[in-house]
Amino acid sequence: MTEGAFWNLDGPLDCSLSSHPPLIPLYKPDLKSRMDLDVVNMFVIAGGTLALPILAFVASFLLWPSALIRIYYWYWRRTLGMQVRYVRHEDYQFCYSFRGRPGHKPSILMLHGFSAHKDMWLSMVKFLPKNLHLVCVDMPGHEGTTRSSLDDLSIDGQVKRIHQFVECLKLNKKPFHLVGTSMGGHVAGVYAAHYPSDVCSLSLVCPAGLQYSTDNKFVQRLKELQESAAVEKIPLIPTTPKEMSEMLQLCSYVRFKVPQQILQGLVDVRIPHNTFYRKLFLEIVSEKSRYSLHQNMDKIKVPTQIIWGKQDQVLDVSGADMLAKSIANSQVELLENCGHSVVMERPRKTAKLLVDFLASVHSTDNSKKLD
Repeated sequence: MTEGAFWNLDGPLDCSLSSHPPLIPLYKPDLKSRMDLDVVNMFVIAGGTLALPILAFVASFLLWPSALIRIYYWYWRRTLGMQVRYVRHEDYQFCYSFRGRPGHKPSILMLHGFSAHKDMWLSMVKFLPKNLHLVCVDMPGHEGTTRSSLDDLSIDGQVKRIHQFVECLKLNKKPFHLVGTSMGGHVAGVYAAHYPSDVCSLSLVCPAGLQYSTDNKFVQRLKELQESAAVEKIPLIPTTPKEMSEMLQLCSYVRFKVPQQILQGLVDVRIPHNTFYRKLFLEIVSEKSRYSLHQNMDKIKVPTQIIWGKQDQVLDVSGADMLAKSIANSQVELLENCGHSVVMERPRKTAKLLVDFLASVHSTDNSKKLD
């Protein structure tokens, strides 16, 4: 090689002053080849970039399914515009989510069921108008609301706590619509009886707290467990993926196909709270609390909507007729092919029933004002 000559892929670069015969390059790709190489590189880089989050997702799904469940709820709250806030009554903290602001339409307060949390309402919130003021609170001892060994977990005790929450938010500055399902329906019904001026209307979704003439299979099993003191085997407090699957089948008419990892995640989320859930469960089925709604239903004077799944295996659908006979201004909606988890199984239908009921009550109130 001539002194001063440098080689690259485009051929030699002669930096000497002397002349020499032309040199032949080792390789000189054409423009198309270079473009093909750039495209390949682009896909390799893109594939590597995409692979990282995909691998992270798969690892999270396999190793930390409970974390994915929390992310899922966070994502849906954010998507639906639900904001999480905390409010205190003395040394007691309530956690709640909300959307919208109080307006001419009644605010809606939603009370979830046993061992659930405020996010259980998200599937229904998705179908509710955005101009409604919605408030979903974590019930006493659940999720972000204070859990105290000194707390009164009876139905009356929970009613008092929810009233404290209402006072903190000044939600009763104007009568609001109260919604409750299962244990939350039990509390909601008793609340409407104890604080009639706070509530303008009521929706009870398969509420607990009624006294039936005959026990269904689920209640019979619970009584057997109580008699044998086998509190570790309560069907609503699963400790394994198999028990979680059985609980979902008990509570739902629709058979959800839930992956094993998600079942494990659901169990992992609940296990740290199971001691509390057992204590709460024994309290709400005690003589003091078991039939609180039954004992107070004739005191409910506000327009009341009763929604029940016809195939409810936890609380018998005949409870709807029982309530309707005791609450003068009430209407019953029975849902076909639906079990105890009404809000999860039929969110769109439940939302529509709620909106239609509010519209009918609201228009009736306006007519009375005009008269």
